Amino acid sequence: MTKMTFLGLGVMGYPMAGHLAKAGHAVTVYNRTTAKAEKWAAEHGGSFGKTPAEAAQGAEIVMACVGNDDDLRAVCLGPEGAFATMSEGSTFVDHTTVSAAVTAELYATAKDRGIAFVDAPVSGGQAGAENGALSIMCGGDQADYDWAEPVMNVYSKLCRRIGDSGAGQMTKMCNQIAIAGLVQGLSEAMHFASKAGLDGAAVVEVISQGAAGSWQMSNRYETMLADHFEHGFAVDWMRKDLGICLSTANENGASLPVTALVDQFYKDVQKMGGGRWDTSALFKRLQQT
Repeated sequence: MTKMTFLGLGVMGYPMAGHLAKAGHAVTVYNRTTAKAEKWAAEHGGSFGKTPAEAAQGAEIVMACVGNDDDLRAVCLGPEGAFATMSEGSTFVDHTTVSAAVTAELYATAKDRGIAFVDAPVSGGQAGAENGALSIMCGGDQADYDWAEPVMNVYSKLCRRIGDSGAGQMTKMCNQIAIAGLVQGLSEAMHFASKAGLDGAAVVEVISQGAAGSWQMSNRYETMLADHFEHGFAVDWMRKDLGICLSTANENGASLPVTALVDQFYKDVQKMGGGRWDTSALFKRLQQT
């Protein structure tokens, strides 16, 4: 049994922390809304802290899954941040999708304090978190990753170190770049089928078994056809992620024309009032044009 802390109990963090508790670890949680942390503690038999620092006190490993760069800094730094009470030799694992810049900043700060820092963004969505089947892409020192990997395996189907600090976040950017083009392509195919008077479900049944098949197609076509988007990974969060991708591309010279275009399409969805809709709402945008 390992004494650990989980910071951030959103749609991802809540079940991830739950898997750790079910595996027999002593888990203390923190959430910006304390009532949610209290609920989790009552449900899973763990404890909660009113600040990240309080929750992280005495933990061997601290996980975080929060919203963005500023949220991550807030739970790590300052007198109420986790770093203030984490012991030398402990490990911080960041599951948030953030910029490589904040990862470099926090890695250096943690190292100065004798704390290991592993960037470990996840893919698989809410269903992956609930089913303990996330894909985790990691960056950091090899020894630190080796220590953290068995813990992360509790809620992952694949966990892999890609390289040094920041490599996990860079890999997550690759993931979001690939998804952006994929969802737009799927949306256009479904939109085309609709305009052609075809049975969308029948079309997907056939093409999903060939080269066009994808996770997005298998898991989203029914809700797309049903005009149901109140679920899944929100457009607002996708735009945050794509903003990180495009900013990083400007720095490293990568050309991302499709990503930039799809980002603007998601901006259109936000204007439609769909900021909290699933990313497959690109289909709804096409159907209304």
